[in-house]
Amino acid sequence: MADDPFVSLYRRFRPGRFDELRGQDHVVRALQSAVRDDRVSHAYLFSGPRGTGKTSSARILAKALNCAAPVDGEPCGVCTSCTEITQGTSLDVHELDAASNNGVDAMRDLVAHAALATPGRWKVYIVDEVHMLSNAAANALLKTLEEPPSHVVFVLATTDPQKVPPTIRSRTQHLEFRLIGAETLHALLESVREQAGLTVDEESVQAAVRRGRGSARDALSALDQVVASGTSDAARPELSSVLRAVGQGAVADVLVNLSTLLARGWGPQQMATELVDDLRQVFLAVLAPELCAVSGPDRGEFAALAESMGLARVVRSMEILGRALVDMRDAPDAQVVLEIAIVRATRPDLDSGIEALTERVSALERALASGAAPGRAVGPSEAAPPAPRRTTEVAPPASAPPAADLGRRPSVGAVLRRQQAAPGPAPAGVGAAADVVAPAAPPAPPTASEDGGPRTTVAPVIDRDSLTQAWGDFVLGNLPARIKAVFSAGRFVAADENGAQFALPNAAHRDRCAESAAEVEAALAAHFGTKVSLVLVVDGDGDGDGAARRPESPVPTGPPPSPPASGVDELEVEDPADLVPASGDDTDHLSAAEARLLEAFPGTSEVAE
Repeated sequence: MADDPFVSLYRRFRPGRFDELRGQDHVVRALQSAVRDDRVSHAYLFSGPRGTGKTSSARILAKALNCAAPVDGEPCGVCTSCTEITQGTSLDVHELDAASNNGVDAMRDLVAHAALATPGRWKVYIVDEVHMLSNAAANALLKTLEEPPSHVVFVLATTDPQKVPPTIRSRTQHLEFRLIGAETLHALLESVREQAGLTVDEESVQAAVRRGRGSARDALSALDQVVASGTSDAARPELSSVLRAVGQGAVADVLVNLSTLLARGWGPQQMATELVDDLRQVFLAVLAPELCAVSGPDRGEFAALAESMGLARVVRSMEILGRALVDMRDAPDAQVVLEIAIVRATRPDLDSGIEALTERVSALERALASGAAPGRAVGPSEAAPPAPRRTTEVAPPASAPPAADLGRRPSVGAVLRRQQAAPGPAPAGVGAAADVVAPAAPPAPPTASEDGGPRTTVAPVIDRDSLTQAWGDFVLGNLPARIKAVFSAGRFVAADENGAQFALPNAAHRDRCAESAAEVEAALAAHFGTKVSLVLVVDGDGDGDGAARRPESPVPTGPPPSPPASGVDELEVEDPADLVPASGDDTDHLSAAEARLLEAFPGTSEVAE
């Protein structure tokens, strides 16, 4: 007698009883109870991923309904009805593939034959992929599905229940099938290996379990492939070398190992999918070991890889490869997309994203925490930045100035005054670079008096440019409106050991400003952090470079001197914005106008009305 033809493992070991169905205990309880208590519904909807037992459960239900001697809701498996259903020759079970019979004519034919009697007690219709029915075919089935003949049971199966019309779902009992756990799937393959006498090692069984991804049919097909080829590499690519190279940051090794696997026939999409799955197992090996589908020495290697890479890098690598899988659909060369993605996952310095920068910072933190240098050489993009431009700067003041309002900008008049004072040679203390503003010099160290009295501190010398910058940007704008109105017409012309020389248009204006000199000195001292002596002088009108002409003894206070006998000094044209205080105080407007009148007509006095 000729040998029996070869039958695939998933067909040879298809469940024939409810107790042989793995990983679907909730479905088994519902169907067994319905058969045992004679409460079988007229229509069921089985939904779930492929290979989880939907069609097998429908056949077992048909056996239990027509079995000659059922026991506690289980078919006996040896009677004529059970044998015919197992062999596929029973007239009581009609299987229909809705993917190829999705027209209205096929449904009309089904409805027409539903009322015909069969040898058994129940007539069972199993419709696979019911979500593929057209709208017309679904509508043609509705009435019979809602009120079928008393001896008819419909079992509708689908992998996408969301596409099933709600009118059909509402007329059925919906049982959802779930993916099978890794341990349950491993036990199933071990049982099949023993019953079939297969000579495969544990590593091959593990590879088939991971290839199945919760599907019993996929896992048994992968085991069939391993048996036929004699190696576990036939079920899935061996990616341990690629993962080790990724963890070590060795781009060359990653590309070489990846090219070797691609040359063996594995496609880029399959490679990316398996890499994402391995990285997921690396992630789970640390956070949730009970969910990890890898056992034995491989789990230890995955945990060590997660420790060396860091969970942030593992998650980022999964995201990069996930995006690469999407990009491969429209890419002219999917291998290039995969190589670029794996290089970015290996070398964060080659990726400009914020996630890559965060990963690099995390690696440095881990290296510093462990007291060792990072394990990878610094790439070209991580090289030290070029040396900054050499500039000459003066040391900052001893105490930092208070925070200033950086949103303020100098007015037009302040800019014009600085430009008028700029043509002269740069005073000592100004840096070689034009954009460097020298801050105030630090105070001199304290000295002791000859008689042993308390030590005094010599006031620092502040240069004219720093005074002008601070005056236009900060000090003047923060002065009271009354003081700002009279001081806005002046400018700093020099700074020496005697103090900061502030030039005003004429003697009358200088005397008016002398009344508020103490408040201005306090504002300058608050800004520079040291005492600043203010020397009020009259601006020179005969020097070509605009330098101030200092009197022999500057008089900050006292009665104004007699006006000169000669004509009126020429008025300096000022910016209108400097003449109008920001506060809009009318009294300050009058003060500014009075100051201008006194400058224009020396010797005059104000007469109160």
